[in-house]
Amino acid sequence: MSESNLIESTPEPRTRVSLAEDLRTLGLEAGMLVIVHSSLKALGWVNGGAMAVIQALQDVLTSEGTLVMPAHSADLSDPAKWENPPVPQVWWETVRATMPAYDPHRTPTRGIGQIPELFRTWPDVLRSVHPAHSFSAWGRLAQVVTRDHLLSIGLGPWSPLDKIYQHDGHVLLLGAGYESNTSLHLAEYRLDWMPHINQGAPVFVDGEKVWQTYQDVDVNSDDFAALGKAFEAEHRVFIGKVGSAETRLFHQRQAVDFAEAWLQSHRKRPAAN
Repeated sequence: MSESNLIESTPEPRTRVSLAEDLRTLGLEAGMLVIVHSSLKALGWVNGGAMAVIQALQDVLTSEGTLVMPAHSADLSDPAKWENPPVPQVWWETVRATMPAYDPHRTPTRGIGQIPELFRTWPDVLRSVHPAHSFSAWGRLAQVVTRDHLLSIGLGPWSPLDKIYQHDGHVLLLGAGYESNTSLHLAEYRLDWMPHINQGAPVFVDGEKVWQTYQDVDVNSDDFAALGKAFEAEHRVFIGKVGSAETRLFHQRQAVDFAEAWLQSHRKRPAAN
């Protein structure tokens, strides 16, 4: 959608103040720990864009709260596994050899929107060290959420998602759907029949760039929209408008626990080898 079309579809400007009011009305409160998945254009025309959205979230949560966003850089991965789009096999060796190593201060996000991309550069924001599945955090529990993010647990136990679970945090889908809810991947790690994938990424070890290989769960969000609909039928989800965006706020722990049981009974298990 062009900016002119966005302006035409927005009844009045969305601002830092109006977005904060909408977030409070929805149920977001000072002191909360919340992971946010967002779509800037879904909010309508925002005066200040992504900056105003981040400021509004911080205004509501205050420094006693904790704001978390995905900071994924899926392009820091093995080119042999790339599908959207793939690259020629004859390129793979060159890509692995020349790919810049992951740097939490410099590596950009990929494909997750303007708000988390700006947030990772924000003052006092910390970022975890996983090359593909990092998370950024600001506030009281930022260090707790982002530390000790191991390669083999990108979205699993002791990852930032699990830290949010342990501290009974919330999920805010700010104009985003359940298919964007990375917390549901935490439930996949609890299923002993989930397939695994061999992966690789360039990282710094003792100041030197190395290509590090690791194994992780081969996650899949294709059925998360249906999972989310089922979750809402059984659990309380606060639904309202923030700006023009349909927004949802709910307990992450409830969603993950529900997802584990739902996936056990609804997802088709891979064939045994």
